[in-house]
Amino acid sequence: MKTTTKITSVIALGIMAVAFVPARTGLEIAIAAEKSDNGWGNSTNKLTMTLTNRNGQKTTRQMHGYSMEVDGDGDKSITVFDTPVDVKGTASMTFTHKVGDDDQWLYLPAISRVKRISSSNKSGPFMGSEFAFEDLSSSEVEKFTYKYILDEQLNGVLCHKIERFPLSKSSGYKRNIVWFNKENYRVEKIEFYDRKDALLKTLTYSEYRQFLSKYWRAGVMKMVNHQNGKETLLVFSEIKFNVGLTDDDFTQNALKRAR
Repeated sequence: MKTTTKITSVIALGIMAVAFVPARTGLEIAIAAEKSDNGWGNSTNKLTMTLTNRNGQKTTRQMHGYSMEVDGDGDKSITVFDTPVDVKGTASMTFTHKVGDDDQWLYLPAISRVKRISSSNKSGPFMGSEFAFEDLSSSEVEKFTYKYILDEQLNGVLCHKIERFPLSKSSGYKRNIVWFNKENYRVEKIEFYDRKDALLKTLTYSEYRQFLSKYWRAGVMKMVNHQNGKETLLVFSEIKFNVGLTDDDFTQNALKRAR
């Protein structure tokens, strides 16, 4: 009887152990999320950026953007400011790479000059917003190491919660915590921790829409800086795919001409 009880206990412990082993690693989840969004090709959009300072005062900017997938590497993207007058024509371009630092440029119409953003400046704010230059890059799997935390509910949605650690020494973050929607792998929220491992910012995604019966895009992205009390809200509209963009649309000369 004692032997039977002992065997039963061992089996029970084995079942419990299996139950607590995560079904997937953080890396596997990140790879699945990337694969779920592969193949969209190229796209354009319009967006409104609203900056809110710690006193609640708001500044609004109108922008439009272009983006394109690159086989075997990260995405290319351009963002152009349309209003207000003091930033009209200012444009940024990002070439994300799977390995190594990304390439980024900023066109300043006031001096008709394209300025390269150095690796040491990529943790700095993008045009006074709470988004850093490095936040403009696509989140390629190879740019991080990963740790699975758990599956949990977030705003009524079951999510994979994972921790990721940037490999770039020039990153302004020590780590991020990311919530991936378990059903479709779209990102629901990201927490950004600074180099001292203090919570710096939280980015939330909402008002998702599906395009081409496969690709999910958030209509609203809200970045809250917990250390300075500022916020940046991005609202997207007129998202279009397969618009015929090529490598010729993503050069420094194209950046100068972007309108």
